[in-house]
Amino acid sequence: MGALRHRYRFEPSRVKHPALSIVLLLLVAFRLQGQSKPGADFETLPFAPRQAICYRAPSRMTLDGQLDEAAWRAAPWSDPFVDIEGHGRPRFRTRAKMLWDDEHFYIAAELEEPDIWGTLTERDSVIFRDNDFEVFIDPDGETHAYYELEVNALGTVWDLMLLQPYRDGGPPIDAWDIPGLRVGIDLRGTINRPGDRDEGWVVEMAIPWKALREAAPGRRPPRNGDQWRLNFSRVQWRTDVKNGTYVKRLDPSTGKPLPEDNWVWSPQGAINMHMPERWGVVQFSGMHAGRTTTPFVEDPNDRVKWALRRLYYRQRQFRAAHGRYAADLSALDVGSIRVDGLAFRPSMKVTDSLYEIRARGFGGAVVHLRQDGKVWLIP
Repeated sequence: MGALRHRYRFEPSRVKHPALSIVLLLLVAFRLQGQSKPGADFETLPFAPRQAICYRAPSRMTLDGQLDEAAWRAAPWSDPFVDIEGHGRPRFRTRAKMLWDDEHFYIAAELEEPDIWGTLTERDSVIFRDNDFEVFIDPDGETHAYYELEVNALGTVWDLMLLQPYRDGGPPIDAWDIPGLRVGIDLRGTINRPGDRDEGWVVEMAIPWKALREAAPGRRPPRNGDQWRLNFSRVQWRTDVKNGTYVKRLDPSTGKPLPEDNWVWSPQGAINMHMPERWGVVQFSGMHAGRTTTPFVEDPNDRVKWALRRLYYRQRQFRAAHGRYAADLSALDVGSIRVDGLAFRPSMKVTDSLYEIRARGFGGAVVHLRQDGKVWLIP
């Protein structure tokens, strides 16, 4: 049977389920088990976040997953997604693109998929139990107070906010919602119908800026030249067909489903999306898509933040080994960390349970990082 195309729009209700909070925490903890242990040597992972320009849309977009407006056609696609750890080639192509206007942040993704399926239809279900597309947004780049949005091929969404990553004790705020969120899905094939071969599905979403202002710099939408930290992820399960239904493929040695594949825009270097310091960087351009090309301007203080992050990783390792934080930076071999073009001379204040490291960055800025991973810059 040839691939068919189905289109529908979904505007989520605001129904929430507080009783699911404990189950949610257990599921997320299981998913992250062993992925962010203090002893993991994350600082050796290459620091090379992907970069992208987000151009303006000239008018309000139609949310149907078609991406046939002139602005979408002109907006550049991202590079194809890669394995979350940065090696290995995904089985199917995934790519994304972005636009923005004064009211909304528009995100679209195209997912190749020969067998489209989905089971979850209730808002705020744990969507990564299905194949899904995920968006992570850290507006101010401090790695705290960031947003996560997941959607499956049925258009079912799960939106949540984290005050800090799970590794730093941050539980998800499942009661957080995106008022006015609009999602459009274009199914390029049939859904939940084994026996034919599908092309894939496209998701298109409009996120109101007012829903993101709580964590945004100045509590406002971005301006021309502003940069936010983002990443996109795709969860893909291997499936078999039993009794005319898609089921997750089992590991014969355990009888449990095989681990899911995780494919991302900017590689994390580990199977853990909740390391915001490794997300990509999106620069917002005031130019309309297709009019001209805006160059990406790298912020050199991102490299200073990464140098402090390496000390954060070392402090976690030190505490895991000794039951306390190192009282002096020399115990963390600070001299082995270099920042090109800058004399990197951090200082640290430590108590029994807290610490803060600071270093002078580029342009006279001072960069700070504390024990819960939050990093911030004072111009």
